Amino acid sequence: MASKVMRIDEEKCIGCGLCANVCQQSAIEIIDGKARLISQSLCDGLGNCLPECPTGAITLEDRENSEPVSKNLACGCPGTNVTTIKRNKKRDESTPQYQVYAESQLNQWPCQIQLVPANAPYFENAKLLVAADCTAFAYASFHNDFMKDKITIIGCPKLDNVDYSAKLTQILKTNNIKSVTVLRMSVPCCSGLSYAVQQALINSNKMIPWQVVTIGTDGSIMDQ
Repeated sequence: MASKVMRIDEEKCIGCGLCANVCQQSAIEIIDGKARLISQSLCDGLGNCLPECPTGAITLEDRENSEPVSKNLACGCPGTNVTTIKRNKKRDESTPQYQVYAESQLNQWPCQIQLVPANAPYFENAKLLVAADCTAFAYASFHNDFMKDKITIIGCPKLDNVDYSAKLTQILKTNNIKSVTVLRMSVPCCSGLSYAVQQALINSNKMIPWQVVTIGTDGSIMDQ
């Protein structure tokens, strides 16, 4: 039975992998630096890979299929033939599987101190978490233990090389902030974050409950 299948010109192929990334049937793999059609039965012949090829190495042509084509494959659904099952099993063993174990506790966007509008409605009556970027990577339960029920804004005083106190002062003056938690790393450069919050509290002339929590580089809470 004739059908449209792809042909790859190996001389033109530069092995960029763009075609493999967009192929919904996993019919293309990069092998030895070249794109390869690993099975005719996996190719649906729709040509989604054609616009992605920067060198024009991929074309569609009529070809007699030597392997049975699953009807499910033609519509973009997983195939049920033996060849597909074996290939998918092999692919599952080598491809990382990402699972979500907990819900994100981020209650607004954006979250960078430099980007959040000082008059954003989510700041009103909010418990504010001002966190150093690295704390989310160092402390495993960052979302549930610190972000939950709070508005989270993040920054790095060393990389941003700015004084956050002006922006934080705007946020505190413009809104009714219930409390402020500063989450910083134990490294010296993080002291700029807690200093900026302290200055913002002074500049805003508001008596707001606040605390500083320090995370060690091993992920432990050092003081609270």
